[in-house]
Order: sequence, then C-alpha cells, then structure tokens
Amino acid sequence: MADLPLSGVRIIAVEQYGAGPYGSAYLADMGAEIIKIENPKTKGDISRQTGPYFLGENDSYFYQTFNGNKKSLSLNLKSEQGWQVFERLVKSADAVYNNLRGDQPAKLGITYDHLKSINPKIVCCHLSAYGRDNDRASWPGYDYLMQAEAGLMSLTGEPENGPNRFGVSMVDFMTGAVAALGLTSAMLGAHRQGKGRDVDVSLFDVALHQLTYPATWYLNKGHVTERMPHSAHPATVPCQWYPTADGHVFVMAMTDKFWQALVDEIQDARLSEARFVGFAERRDNRTELNEILDECFSARTTAQWLEAFQGRLPIAPIYDMAQALTNPYIEQLGLKQQVSHSQNPQMQLLSNPIKIDGQRLQANAAVARGQDTQDLLEELGFDRAAQRDLSDSGAI
Repeated sequence: MADLPLSGVRIIAVEQYGAGPYGSAYLADMGAEIIKIENPKTKGDISRQTGPYFLGENDSYFYQTFNGNKKSLSLNLKSEQGWQVFERLVKSADAVYNNLRGDQPAKLGITYDHLKSINPKIVCCHLSAYGRDNDRASWPGYDYLMQAEAGLMSLTGEPENGPNRFGVSMVDFMTGAVAALGLTSAMLGAHRQGKGRDVDVSLFDVALHQLTYPATWYLNKGHVTERMPHSAHPATVPCQWYPTADGHVFVMAMTDKFWQALVDEIQDARLSEARFVGFAERRDNRTELNEILDECFSARTTAQWLEAFQGRLPIAPIYDMAQALTNPYIEQLGLKQQVSHSQNPQMQLLSNPIKIDGQRLQANAAVARGQDTQDLLEELGFDRAAQRDLSDSGAI
C-alpha cells in the first residue's frame, strides 16, 4: 500500500522495550517513517536481548514483535557530535517520541522548549512511568506496578484468591496506543497551526483511567467494585463464564433480548420465574441464578453451546493460547502473517488490527541495530569522511 495515511511523516523514536515501541509500531504500520535511535555504546534497544527466543546475534522474537517497519540509526545523543546529527534530523522531522524516565527528556534536550528553535513545528511526545511534572518524575516504573497501585489487580481474579495481574502487559500496550493517538493529534494540529508542542502520557495515568465506570461509581456513590466469582460483570447478570461438559464458555446476556434467547434455548422452567424477570431481579438473585446456569451449561459441550447460540446470544469459548492462535476464525480474518527474516524466512507475527481500505497492513521484519545509519547520514549531508569522524568519536 503506497498511500498509507502517515506516508511522508518522519518520527524520531528514542525508545526501548515495550510501551514506547508498541505505540510507534502502529505509526510505522500506518506509513510513518520511524527512525529508531539506538545507542552505539550498547547493543541498542534492551529488548534485542530479551529471551528466551533469539534470532541470531542481538535480535529476538520479543524485539521483532514491536519493531517492524522501522529504521535504526546508531547515534549517541549524549555526545556533542551525535547531538549535531540529531539537530539536523530534527529539522527534517515531524515529531520526536520517547519512553524515557520522566526526568530524562529535559536532561537530554528532547522537549519542545529545547527543539522549537530548530523546528517550530516539532511535536515532542513523552511516554513515561509517572509523568514529568510531579515528584515521581525520576522514578522508574513498569506495567505491573501500575496495575497494582491503580486498583486494576484488585478487580482481577477470583474473590477467594489474591489480586492478579492481567495475563499480558496491557497497561504498557494501552499507554503506547494512547501515546500514538496523542502524538498523531498533535502532529495534525502542528500541520494546521504551524506550531508544535509537548504531549505527555504516563503509564500510571492511563492505568488509573482504565478504572472507567467503577471509578465513577466510587467517586459519586462510594461504591467499591470487587472481584466477582467466574469473572462476572459487577452489575449485569448473567455475564460471566460457565462450565460446559468439556470446557468453559463466557456468556454475556447484556439485554433482555439476549436473556430471552438464553431462556428459550435452555428450556428450564426455573429461568422463567419472577425472581429472574428483569435486570434488577437477576442481580439480586445472582447466586441462585448462577447455580441453575452452572447446572444447565454443564449438560452440553462447548461446541454444542456455540452452535446453539451463534448470532443469537453473545457467547465465546474460553481458549488457552494454543487454541486461540490455531482458531480457524483468525485465519479467516488474516490476523496472522508471514514475515521474512534472515534467520527465519517463515517467521509468523500477528497482524495489525487496523485495516485501510479493507486491507491488512503489511509488516516487515525489524532491522539490525544501526542498519540505516549510513543512508540517513548521507541524506542529512554527512559525506564518508564526516561519517568516519562520527564513528571514530563514538557518536555513531
């Protein structure tokens, strides 16, 4: 797809590991030129060394997950000559994106105040653990800490067990996506108004924001939402998982129409009693209703329930990872793609969930550290002799 929405946009990414690269991966897949800055004094992004599965030297499947369609520039931003390269790059860029600790962007000089004299339209997006404007700015932080302090763990898991984290780093990924939205919006504003700005997104802020309606309930009514058995919805019943003859299904009877479809299929007279007639009654009699439904759903297999309810009641099988990734439905949707890598020509990755004009976005393998350095330096006006000087000084 030659005319992707962000084609012609140049974004400098001072990023590593998960949240930052996840956000910029969306921008790269949408056509933006993401120039990933990797320090020549190290092996680059730390996730290149994140195991347990590797693709030759200084590359990993973890790294490949988040860094396709990006360029890699070997550059030491803390060296004087490296900074000169960076300034030239900023002149040609639309944005500078980072996921450094909150106190680092100002120290490095990658804020709008530092860069506006070079490029007044530059947008500087800062993804950090706790933000840049409070007494935790210098704190390191990770996804699981945010799940803990923002109350998300307290809502996850069965009530008889302790709090649980999400199975994957959802706060990292949500924050990356929110940062990509903020950055794209600010670039649109800069294009229209001729002036860039800073955009700040933090893991903690995004994690807390995910409390959504339970937060509104508490802030206005003092209601504390708690973990429910079978991962149930706090207010709507039935909305939880039930055992089947050979596994589990998740059922969401979120409307009276769906509730009636459930009643009509199961054909158990107890479900038509007055104590279950409406939302409030089902909520007030949750325990009794779920005892009946546990019994009813256990009578058939998962496949039988899916066939019985398809299109009439929101229902899904509860799969483990192997089942989820071999589900024929994801093949039908094109949610897996083959990406050629020098160490694995048949490498498989999940597809970007965004479609453009009905087409899945194409991934390419992440490149080796510094692979695009020479081409970018030549574009910026550094001849071979200047490049040797940069290399000798440790700037690249």
